[in-house]
Amino acid sequence: MKIQIKLFATLREGRGKILERVYEEETKIKDILKDLDINEKDVAIILNKGINANLDTVPSEGDYLSIFPPVGGG
Repeated sequence: MKIQIKLFATLREGRGKILERVYEEETKIKDILKDLDINEKDVAIILNKGINANLDTVPSEGDYLSIFPPVGGG
């Protein structure tokens, strides 16, 4: 399945802003993070087609993921 992955803030470093990748059917978001070398603890928000998702969510063909790190500062 082909999906689009949008990375934000520090997650873009060395990876890019928007990625298009092909994965096997039934691939979970946690497997995608592993493929992108993103540690699960470095992720605060995951959206699949703009809807809140979790590490066990299985995206479908044509979906887009938005992945955000924790927000810091004050």
